[in-house]
Amino acid sequence: MIAETVCSAASAAGLGIAAVTAYRKRFLSAARIAAYSLVPVGLVMTGVVGWAADTAFSPMAWAGFVVLGGAWLLFTGTRAVERRRGGTRKERRAARASAQSDAVAPTASAPSLGPAARPATRPAAAAPRAKSGDDFSDIEAILKKHGI
Repeated sequence: MIAETVCSAASAAGLGIAAVTAYRKRFLSAARIAAYSLVPVGLVMTGVVGWAADTAFSPMAWAGFVVLGGAWLLFTGTRAVERRRGGTRKERRAARASAQSDAVAPTASAPSLGPAARPATRPAAAAPRAKSGDDFSDIEAILKKHGI
């Protein structure tokens, strides 16, 4: 009852401000103010204000919010622990089983990247540099300065 009265008074005040704004020849602003001032009355007429007032002053509703918050905390806490541990129980078992198996096949004697991985011939340089030692003298000085 009080919420409906407050909303009606706020709407009446807003419509009064819109009338004064329209009197000053600012019609666009007046229409916008009138639209905002009609929102509280519309909420009262649809019953949203009554529902919100009943919810705000109901101990059962607040207990429901507490239960929902506790459920949310449990959910997020278990997700964080699950991520830290590495997934579900099935995923952990599969990881343990794969860790116990050999990483390299016992019959493998040569590396998997054989001679085919290297290029057969290297392309020759187009022109050798005449002052290759001078190019790196600055870099060598800096490295010596830092003890490398």
